[in-house]
Amino acid sequence: MYAIIQTGGKQYWVTPGETVQVEKLEVKEGEEISMKALWSASGNAEAPAAASSKLPAATVTAKVIRHLRSPKVIVFKRRPKKAYEKTQGHRQDLTEIQIKDIR
Repeated sequence: MYAIIQTGGKQYWVTPGETVQVEKLEVKEGEEISMKALWSASGNAEAPAAASSKLPAATVTAKVIRHLRSPKVIVFKRRPKKAYEKTQGHRQDLTEIQIKDIR
């Protein structure tokens, strides 16, 4: 079974047991969270179930493993012939979650 969840403005394709890094969630490490699935399907030949008002939405249960930061991305800006150079770094805050169950 798999599902598509949305968090942090991005969508992720997840399966039970999988570990995913998503944008930072304000949840303590070790806690469990539940999210509505935008779309879900089972592993066999059943039809997919979209989350709409007519069909019941699937619920994805996940456990927060840890909070971390991504590797640094260097942003370099330069204007030719203007003696303008600017260097900036960015590290995104992430949360690593493990998908427990899809119902």
